Amino acid sequence: MNAPPTPASDRPPTQAAPKSSGFAAEFKDAVTFRAFGLVLGGLLVQLAFVVSYVGAFHSPTPHRIPVAVAAPQQVSAKIVAKLNALDGDPVKATAVSSTAVAREWVLTRRTDTAFLFNAAGTKDTLLVASAGGPSVSQTATQIAQKIEASQKRQITVTDIRSPNAGDGRGMTSFYLVLGWVIGGYLTATIMGMAAGSRPTNRHRTLIRLAVLVLYAVVSGIAGAVIVGPVFDALGGHFWALSAIGALTVMASAATALALQTLLGLLGTGVVVLLFVVLGNPSSGGVYPAPLLPAFWSAIGQALPPGAGTTLVRNTVYFSAHATTSALWVLGAYAVGGAVLAWGASWWREERVTDGASAAPEPSPAL
Repeated sequence: MNAPPTPASDRPPTQAAPKSSGFAAEFKDAVTFRAFGLVLGGLLVQLAFVVSYVGAFHSPTPHRIPVAVAAPQQVSAKIVAKLNALDGDPVKATAVSSTAVAREWVLTRRTDTAFLFNAAGTKDTLLVASAGGPSVSQTATQIAQKIEASQKRQITVTDIRSPNAGDGRGMTSFYLVLGWVIGGYLTATIMGMAAGSRPTNRHRTLIRLAVLVLYAVVSGIAGAVIVGPVFDALGGHFWALSAIGALTVMASAATALALQTLLGLLGTGVVVLLFVVLGNPSSGGVYPAPLLPAFWSAIGQALPPGAGTTLVRNTVYFSAHATTSALWVLGAYAVGGAVLAWGASWWREERVTDGASAAPEPSPAL
């Protein structure tokens, strides 16, 4: 049997579409000072992005590329002085006692290249390690060839540490770290947006930090799988890369959480400014520090993208030499960000409590 029709009086009323109150009123309601500020902020970040990347990459110029000089004692000082006197200071030459020492300096990252002078002939040798940055090796080669041609000598270039076959031009380290950094601050931002832009108390902050630690560990392992077993780009260092990835992600995520706790939505903009606008072009992934302008060269290794890229590259290709500073930088962001996030949430919690206790009690009802 068919059910009897529902009386019209018992049917739920149909919700009518809200009526427009006129264009002028809608415009006044939509275009608020807050909305204007957000659009202006987006424009400023966009322009900063363009300025930072174009400023860093538009004209790569060598500046004080570290070079070890191995030559007989009677000519060593003269060669070093001549290299250091080149217009524009493209290299920073240092004399070493032997070819073996020069090679060691390159492989331990004390220098980017080594010049081996042949006192018995006219054919010298330039040692490079393109795994540490192909663009620096190419630039050093061009400088050496120009100098040698002016002296009626020849130069042989020997690459003593080139990127893995699956690493192409040695960019995998940079892209791996870039993914880790973006994942860290993006996840912290999503967690904040899911339940308000700021953690409301210390307990919630601790919960978010615990979740971010777990996320960082998973991200580190996943990244190591991708560049290792999947693509064989940075193989043979699985657990080391996993640990570096966890530290990098936590550095990015904890810093993002701290800035968002302190500044709310503005904190997200600061994170993008630090890690993307400034951090990526200065990281050394595309052009290492000796080819960057002074500002980007100075800040690169003080930010997680640069510290992470150096840590991955030197771990994979140079037996973890010259990684101490990068570890300290990432550790400082991870620990400092966590402490700052907890402290900021505690401060905000105390302010809310003090404000509530200072509010006047309501008058009793009559």
